[in-house]
Amino acid sequence: MAAPTDPLHVFIEAGLTEQRAKETVKNTALTKNLLEIINEARGLCPDGGVIDKSVGQLLYHIASRFKNKLRLPFLLPYVVSGKISTEAQLTAAFDYLKSHAADPVDGSAFEASCGVGVEVSPEQIDNTVEAVIVKHKAGLLEKRYHYNTGIIMGDVMKTLKWVDTKILRNEIDIQILDLLGPKTEADLTKPVKTKSKPVSDCTKTETKQKPQKPETGDVTIELSGESLKLHKVGENYQTEGYVVTPQTLKLLKDHTDRIGGRVTTRFPPEPNGILHIGHAKAINFNFGYAKANNGECYLRYDDTNPEKEEERFFRGIQEMVEWLGYKPWKITYASDYFPHLYNYAQQLINRGLAYICHQRYEEIKGHNPPPSPWRERPVTESLQLFQDMRDGKFDEGEATLRMKLVMEDGKMDPVAYRIKYTPHHRTQDEWCIYPTYDFTHCLCDSLEDITHSLCTKEFQSRRSAYYWLCNSLDTYCPVQWEYGRLNLCYTVVSKRKIAKLIELNIVRDWDDPRLFTLTALRRRGFPPEAIKSFCAKVGVTMSQVTIDPAMLESCVRDHLNNSAPRCMAVFDPVKVTISNFPHTKPVCLEVPDYPSDPARGSHKVELDRVLYIDRSDFREVTENNYRRLTPSQPVGLKHCGLVLTVDRVIKDECSGVVCELIVTMADVSETTKPKAFIHWVSVPVLCEVRLYERLFKHKNPEDLNEVPGGFLTDCKKESLEVLHNCMVDTSVRNAKVLDTFQFERVGFFTVDRDSINDKLVFNRTVTLREDSGKNV
Repeated sequence: MAAPTDPLHVFIEAGLTEQRAKETVKNTALTKNLLEIINEARGLCPDGGVIDKSVGQLLYHIASRFKNKLRLPFLLPYVVSGKISTEAQLTAAFDYLKSHAADPVDGSAFEASCGVGVEVSPEQIDNTVEAVIVKHKAGLLEKRYHYNTGIIMGDVMKTLKWVDTKILRNEIDIQILDLLGPKTEADLTKPVKTKSKPVSDCTKTETKQKPQKPETGDVTIELSGESLKLHKVGENYQTEGYVVTPQTLKLLKDHTDRIGGRVTTRFPPEPNGILHIGHAKAINFNFGYAKANNGECYLRYDDTNPEKEEERFFRGIQEMVEWLGYKPWKITYASDYFPHLYNYAQQLINRGLAYICHQRYEEIKGHNPPPSPWRERPVTESLQLFQDMRDGKFDEGEATLRMKLVMEDGKMDPVAYRIKYTPHHRTQDEWCIYPTYDFTHCLCDSLEDITHSLCTKEFQSRRSAYYWLCNSLDTYCPVQWEYGRLNLCYTVVSKRKIAKLIELNIVRDWDDPRLFTLTALRRRGFPPEAIKSFCAKVGVTMSQVTIDPAMLESCVRDHLNNSAPRCMAVFDPVKVTISNFPHTKPVCLEVPDYPSDPARGSHKVELDRVLYIDRSDFREVTENNYRRLTPSQPVGLKHCGLVLTVDRVIKDECSGVVCELIVTMADVSETTKPKAFIHWVSVPVLCEVRLYERLFKHKNPEDLNEVPGGFLTDCKKESLEVLHNCMVDTSVRNAKVLDTFQFERVGFFTVDRDSINDKLVFNRTVTLREDSGKNV
């Protein structure tokens, strides 16, 4: 009877359950890989190609977990013959082959490492389980059948590493039954589980593995989950999916010697826009990981598209990296390597792995373009045409260099070089052909001896091209490691979309404080230390996370609470005249910068016969729970020990609005203690205050299901309120741009770059924490 050819039936016949077989055929790459392995295994079977069903399960694990196809001819005979018969043995085999990349494989050491030939007798199982049951007897008697038997199994397997888990589980069940007897009604009742607190739908939190911080004096990164598995320098082959070639070990040794065994990372932004909060995580990870391991990190500009690059973006990127507290080991440019990349392209053509194509961009975009009719063009012809491209003999779009490979996402033959006649900011008119990201990125990493090429998950589909290109050219191949990108609710970070907001005057520029670009956050007053703390709290995991901005604001608030000196400011001033003020000129008071820690310093404020309080701190009628100033209720003044009592209320004749209060003062020690103390200013400095709110109404303004009209329709008109006639005490008179203060009882505010000598401008950084007594 002929063997089935339909993948589903092939997998079921090989020993996969129907459910697993159905799930497998949904994955095209895994299906192809498993079919190839099953066919190879059939060729090794003595019984006419019939695979034992227990072997089929192991073949599935090989197809889904084992990426080194060069070692498959060595591993497969062990599995088909039954020498490796359990998943534990197979996992040990994977680990051995991954950690011993040199050929030939030492067969004896390999067999010893994965238990080949080791037999575990029934007596050994019985005796070992009995000993472990005795160890756990107290817990078993207390919790009975609710006891976690996985712990017992783990303890047994520490002694009997290669035991068959099915036989072991059966023996454990038998011995527990002997100890406890049959299950009672209580044993059959499920234990009550403690409910965990719900997680906000805007914040994804991983709890499977406790995060690990690197031992540094600076809060930079927090690793958890898969990110704890980053390889050691020179052990790239230990990484899942890394492709090993006959040249790999020599190339790795040479690479390790060149860098002296140091971790080497890079932050490679495109200089076509301003960095945003997501880049802060990338900067923290790349620079922070290198720093935590006494390594180095490059700042490398990916300047391969002269049409979109501007000098201000180059300057802005470096400025933001340094603002976050990092100093690049070297600042490099992809354009530094244009001659090397051109030579690599010629080598690729010579090896028959690249060709000149004349399909237009519109023809080859997407995932199912028509095959190129020029794919099998002779090498000599492609070399000459590539030289013609270099010499400017083609128009833009008339010819490209394409690589012969299929990427993970199914894209065929990605472009390596294209023609652009726009002058380059560094090389000017020296080149008219420019390499693409897919060609440039991995080769620049190789040339700079990067040990860990850290990038976000959207680049995972390009990993195969990364490894393929380095290995095709027999050059050192770094490890590309992807992590989940950081997204925030209530914002957009796309360069194109921010440019549209600027064009329509919805925001003023890239540093408008309502945006989440790093320049905008700096202008708003977010300290770099707080941003780094936020990135550390978010951590580095494989999963993409979307965070509410409140978490970032909380980090900012925590930092500024300890670093921003206090002062007093009044946004809606009401004039107050003290009728019994005993002095003929202002009195100078010493006020602590940090009331909870006066030893950290102080500043001087003046108190005169005329002062100003905020309109919200006075009401004409005393209401329940209102503790501040009214005609029948005195109030205290912060920092001066005075209590004010209203004698007369003066109103504007036209509007009827209160414009002045005539009060008398008394020392707090000589009168009844007031219910509240309020802030005030006297002899004030005039200023403008800008109160910023979220720019967008919805959590996901780019989601058309949430905002059918698109993100531009989701902008809030009231996201900025400008207060023109505010007053602040004189301690801030000489404040510099980006100096931040806590305006007492109001919030944290930062001096804006629009300030001029005779008028300061403040941006609200964040509000204070909610205080139930603040507004009563």
